[in-house]
Order: sequence, then C-alpha cells, then structure tokens
Amino acid sequence: MIFAPQHARHKHLVPHWLIHLGALGVFVVAVIDSSIIPLPVPGSTDLLVLLLTANQGNAWLLTVAAISGSMIGGYLTWSGGKKGGEGMLQRYVPQRFLKPISRWVERHGALTVCVASILPPPIPLTPFLLSAGALGVPRNRFLASFAVARTLRYSFIAWLGVTYGRRVIRVWSQYLAGWSEVILWTFIGLLIAAAVFGIWKYRHDQHRQPSNRPAPAVS
Repeated sequence: MIFAPQHARHKHLVPHWLIHLGALGVFVVAVIDSSIIPLPVPGSTDLLVLLLTANQGNAWLLTVAAISGSMIGGYLTWSGGKKGGEGMLQRYVPQRFLKPISRWVERHGALTVCVASILPPPIPLTPFLLSAGALGVPRNRFLASFAVARTLRYSFIAWLGVTYGRRVIRVWSQYLAGWSEVILWTFIGLLIAAAVFGIWKYRHDQHRQPSNRPAPAVS
C-alpha cells in the first residue's frame, strides 16, 4: 500500500482500489497520457498525482512514477512520428494545429517540446511529440527536453498536493465525496475504452498505409 489516509473521516474519499494501485496506477495513466491514445479527461496524470499526494501518498514515488511513465509514452509517440512521417501527422494532428505546430517545431525544435510539455491543459501534447519525431528533432535532444519539462511539471504538482493537501481534501469532501466511486469508476471505464479505441485506430491505420501507395505501372 502506498499510503494511509490522514484522518479516519477521510477514508471514504479515495476508494481502496485506488489506494492500492497508487504509483502503479499513476505510471500506467502517465504512459497513456503521453501517447496517441486520447484520454477522457485532459491532465489525468496531474489529477491523480495531486489527489494521491494530498492524501499523504509518497510524493517522491508518485512523482517518479509520473515522470517515468510519461517518458515511455512520449518516446513511443516520438518514435511513431519518426516512423510515420508527415502521414502520421495528417492522421493524428487536427488541421487547425498542424501548420502552426510544424512551424514552431521546425524553428525551435526541442525547445518547443519542452514548453508544450510544461503547459497545462487544454494545450494538446501529442501533436508536438509526433511533430518532433516526424520533423527530425534528434532523439537525445527530444528526450532531454521532455525529461526536464515533465520533471518540473510533476514535481510542482506533487508539491501542490503536499503543501495544500488539506485544502484539496476539504474541497473534495465538501463537493465530491459522495460521488467519488462513481467518478473514479467512470474515469477508469472511459480510460479503458479510449485505450482500446486508440490501439484499434493505430492498427487500422497501419494496415491501410500500404494500400495508399500507388500501384506499380504495368509495362
């Protein structure tokens, strides 16, 4: 078990299954959060880290889980962009974002990735990671900038949870305590559905890609 609730009256605020998942749950969500799979709630990793640290979770362990999971998901997204090239961008980046994001990445490279990885929702992260891979940002520069940004971000979120944890608990108990199980189980259901859809879409696009190539000319 990652942590124990700070007061008996707050035990019902966080379901036991989430308490037991702890850092492992944060790690899994962080991987998905930085991948091409769309999450139902933007900033899901931030919310989990904040909630768990506010309930006296191990801030160091939760921060490391969020950073390491995000690094894995981000690297997979960068690799997908590098392998799929501009075709990958056309499939996964909305047209209204494609040109400005591509322009920023081409001009500033890893710096753009770093800034985008620190900014909170609703700033979309996946288009920047895909563009970094597709437009040739070197792997080592990408990983370094992404690691710095995610370390700063999740360390700050954990600090907020530790510093203002009682206030977070008070707000949660006042407005959401009676709905905690419903909210969290709904979130898990949407998370699973999003993961299944994302994997299906990626595999579907991979199968379609060869068919889009022009047929060889018959002599």
